Amino acid sequence: MKKVADIINRKGNRVTHVSPVASVLDALKIMADQNIGSVMVLENGEYLGIMTERDYSRKIALKGRSSTEAMVSEIMSSDFPRITPHDSIDYCMQLMSDKNIRYLPVFSEDKLCGIISINDVVKETIISQQETISQLKDYLHASM
Repeated sequence: MKKVADIINRKGNRVTHVSPVASVLDALKIMADQNIGSVMVLENGEYLGIMTERDYSRKIALKGRSSTEAMVSEIMSSDFPRITPHDSIDYCMQLMSDKNIRYLPVFSEDKLCGIISINDVVKETIISQQETISQLKDYLHASM
């Protein structure tokens, strides 16, 4: 069974982060430059939360607030469930579906060690299915 560690090993554990006092606009620029949908919010290396495109759209854009004046700490989400490298991909998919979220912070011994997205989970599931198909084909060809 595939684990979160498989995703982290494939994509790396690089975490894009911003300060809680950064402007929302600065965080959005970082997200746009890196073509990502979220940034971790860290202060002195400690995880505080995640700012997502959804946070921006619901807490800034729809409320007519200024993204240059608002700070990341005002709109970030701090209640995302935490996962570990040992958690299964199936568990993560279920968690994301149940909580209607697209990102999960990954922790090892209470230290942030990565982030996975729904895209990562889907890609890993597809890779796993392709491996199974390949193994079945090999088995069928060997038995002929």
